[in-house]
Amino acid sequence: MPETMNAATATATGAAPSKPKRPKAKSMLMLGEQTNDLYERARKAKEAGEKVGWSASIFPQEIAETLGLVVLYPENHSAGIAARHQADPFLQECEGPLGYNNDLCAYAKVNLAYASTLEGKSHVELPDGGKMVKPDFLLLTNNICTQLTKWYENLAYSMKIPVFFIDTCYNPWDHVTESRVRYVRSQIDALIENLCKFTGKKWDEERFKKIMKISQRNSYLWERANNLMDHIPSPLSGFELFNYMSCMVCHRGRESTTAILEQLNKEIEQHLKDGTSTYPVKEQYRVSWDGIACWPYLKHNLHTLKQYGINMVASSYGKAWAIEYEDLDGMARAYCFASTNGDNASTMIHRRLEALKRFHCEGTIYHVNRSCKVMDCQMMEVQRQLAKLAGVPFTAFDGDQADYRNYSEAQFETRIQGLVEIMQENKEKKAEEAK
Repeated sequence: MPETMNAATATATGAAPSKPKRPKAKSMLMLGEQTNDLYERARKAKEAGEKVGWSASIFPQEIAETLGLVVLYPENHSAGIAARHQADPFLQECEGPLGYNNDLCAYAKVNLAYASTLEGKSHVELPDGGKMVKPDFLLLTNNICTQLTKWYENLAYSMKIPVFFIDTCYNPWDHVTESRVRYVRSQIDALIENLCKFTGKKWDEERFKKIMKISQRNSYLWERANNLMDHIPSPLSGFELFNYMSCMVCHRGRESTTAILEQLNKEIEQHLKDGTSTYPVKEQYRVSWDGIACWPYLKHNLHTLKQYGINMVASSYGKAWAIEYEDLDGMARAYCFASTNGDNASTMIHRRLEALKRFHCEGTIYHVNRSCKVMDCQMMEVQRQLAKLAGVPFTAFDGDQADYRNYSEAQFETRIQGLVEIMQENKEKKAEEAK
């Protein structure tokens, strides 16, 4: 039977008519156009003999934007493949003929197999027709994880292309020292010089200032959209914000992102004005989500949470791209303190405690992501301390950002059921105490 049926069919069969599908928001349509435009620009640049790059997701995108370089993002692309349930051939190719270990990051495995096909070394059918054109250079920082460094080294070795690398180091403090800022700033200066020599582009300080104004406007709009989730009930279903991350990952310094995020903020404001929400049922519980989205099973995650009226209103993942800085010194400081590999456990706990309070969360869901071991190694201690400090329960489930084999629907469902039981007990206790 088809997933949807019209009213006439429903009447004839005696079934209840299906609920009309909510049309896509204008901001989502704009986002789709932006994504298609990026791949089209990459294709045209390649055909014109321009050098096209691949970049780590939390890399100072404004550098490439200032130089007018077209850059694609393997992590974002792998997430899309996983979300469309197209990852399996790439995972099998990577772990089989290419000889990589199952324990590696699934984003890396998908991308390494994809890259091998672009090089003509394997024969996996590319579901997008090869939108990720073969790169001429790579842009990399190690502020996300050290495995990303090895992933890009393998790409560089296989494709015989250079890696332009910024080492940000692990940060053991809750601040960034000036010596560290100078260390990273010197690398940024060298990267710009070397990238200009390699691509034939020239650095334009005035253009950089203009790009930075756009970038900071976009960071503000992205942070604002996330923060509007603090209203009760929330104007959005929290998982929807995951979809908008691509404009911050790939286009933070572009005016097209400004237009998308301004439209998104308008849509949220309209929901607040009308007292409506994109969350499809009555909001019963509010939770935070810790870790990367489980892209292959995002629909199952949402469906399970929706059964209990649980809305995910806060996430440390999406807000990682609201990076604020105005100049190259600020860039150096920000990227020392921008992601998992640059955060100590105390910093992670502090940030998450603030979010639990601001967004009125009654629980936390931890995605124990097999692909993201750096985050998960800290997560066990973070969740223990955070539950004690915040006084809210948590649950954890096994999963993966791209490898569908590392997830159990039954486990997720029972873990959420257990969390609901505790959150309900807490609600009843508070109601009793308030009498």
